Amino acid sequence: MTHPQPTIAIPAGVPSPPRPGSRADRMRMPLAKDALKRLAEENGVCVRPLALRRTDTVTGVTEVVEVPCGATLAVKCKPCAERNRRLRIQQIREGWHLADEPAIRPDQPGEDVLALVRVRAHMEFEREALNYQPMHPDDRVALIADLDQGIVELDEALAETNLRGHLTPKERDERPRRKRSTKRRQDSPDLPRLPVDPRTVGRAYAGKAGRTHRPSMLVTLTLGSHGPVHSHLRRGAYIAPCECGERHGKHDDVLGTPVDPASYDYRRAALDAIHFARVLDRWWQNVRRAAGWNVQYAGAVELQRRLAPHAHFAIRGTLPRRLLKQIAAATYHQVWWPAFDRLVYSVDKPPVWDVDQQAYVDPKTKQPLPTWAEALDELEEPDSRPAYVARLGRIDARGIEQGTKDAERSIRYVTKYVTKDLTDQAKPRSDAQKAHFDRLHAELSVLPCSPTCANWLLYGVQPDGVRAGLTPGRCTGKVHQRSTLGFTGRRVLVSRQWSGKTLADHRADNRAWIRAILAGGMADTEEHDQDPHQAGTEPDGPQRYRFELARPEDPDVLPLEHRILRAVSARIRWRADLNAARQRTAVAVSATATPLALAA
Repeated sequence: MTHPQPTIAIPAGVPSPPRPGSRADRMRMPLAKDALKRLAEENGVCVRPLALRRTDTVTGVTEVVEVPCGATLAVKCKPCAERNRRLRIQQIREGWHLADEPAIRPDQPGEDVLALVRVRAHMEFEREALNYQPMHPDDRVALIADLDQGIVELDEALAETNLRGHLTPKERDERPRRKRSTKRRQDSPDLPRLPVDPRTVGRAYAGKAGRTHRPSMLVTLTLGSHGPVHSHLRRGAYIAPCECGERHGKHDDVLGTPVDPASYDYRRAALDAIHFARVLDRWWQNVRRAAGWNVQYAGAVELQRRLAPHAHFAIRGTLPRRLLKQIAAATYHQVWWPAFDRLVYSVDKPPVWDVDQQAYVDPKTKQPLPTWAEALDELEEPDSRPAYVARLGRIDARGIEQGTKDAERSIRYVTKYVTKDLTDQAKPRSDAQKAHFDRLHAELSVLPCSPTCANWLLYGVQPDGVRAGLTPGRCTGKVHQRSTLGFTGRRVLVSRQWSGKTLADHRADNRAWIRAILAGGMADTEEHDQDPHQAGTEPDGPQRYRFELARPEDPDVLPLEHRILRAVSARIRWRADLNAARQRTAVAVSATATPLALAA
């Protein structure tokens, strides 16, 4: 007698496991490409390396080498973005609490360079003198053309020397420049203006037992309010009520959205985001003028929950908080563009291009719109006002001591989102947040982003460098993209004399440390850590090797999957050798150290 098999009751709502061998069971199996990508990311190997063909111009030997893609966003290449973030952390750490000036004084030019510059000065004098000599205009034009050709050849000779920079602008622009008044606005407080001392190191303070303190600061700059928004207000263990009267949790779906969307100033929010980078530049100019010394900074721009950009900066040295708040209140950026406060045309019925007049005309009257130069001429009137004035909002500043846990936390706080796109930091989840995002992006899509923006046609002005084919409302500038949401400046901002090093210098320092640990053994095999901009600078000379992109169909270029597998294996072996070398170094140091040194 056979007994029936017992049936297993599956709780309601729990899906039953797929039948082995079925299509659903096969679809649940992990993908091979995902396994390869995850293994590469866990070992810090670039997932899309570039294959370069390196040719030795001396021996003629050609080989294929690989370099990382160098992406700074994790969505493109997570290992390269994380490597770039670690370099930024190293750069901020090394330059934050410096005790000595990192500035490097340039060498004096040699006599050969001065001789070329002297000839260049004579040619410039002769070119200007031709404008005042009596002669036929055609002869003057011919002589000036000959002198310009000689100037170009002389500039090429100067470019081959070790002279850094250019004596004159690359292109000679003889158009009259438009001048604006530098007088401060009456509605902005005055700032102290001191002679800027070239020092970049902050003050040191004497503490107890002869200890010297050299504190620095962490500063956060935000824009002003565009209207009340739902916020999570936490004060210790107490959660304060929002302006709407309710207490919101940390992950509430309405956080960052306006309390009253109808009264929220989306236009000003969009314009502040567009010009936030210019306001930051003006802020640092005012800081140095008011402080009286060359203040250095390193920071990054992020996006708040309300979708407004703000910036975190590490400042070397300290400044009074009262002075920083005064500078923030007095910082502004005036946008001297034609008025764009009222839409003259709609996106559905914009001005049309007239081939005969080579201009955009009114679709009804067929009259050409004012050109960009004509619109700017109207701003020359004494009573003219800027089209918009962007200002800063709140500023938060606190002191940071060197070598503390707070300093390390602050560095990682500044670089927390540098591997993500700007809008990934505040990605909308709920319907209210998506509606707020779409409303702000809709405002950005019809505002002008630059003098050449096609949206100027909506305000009855032809953009600078007008041409056929412009479509207002669909400008391709980064301001109008959903991934930037108005901000198009540099995400990471580091002053020139912060650490005296670039990211390439920090990479070179890291390689030198690895070679010192490995004693030159395995360091040269780590080819995918090479910087493509530094490749070719071998001791034999920077011009010995010639590089070009290798084509995937070349017979000596392996498929991408094979190259990634080989790179993962090389990285695992290299890292094991490095760890073994570090352990041997630590054992050797401990064996030679005295008990007193070990105790210290």
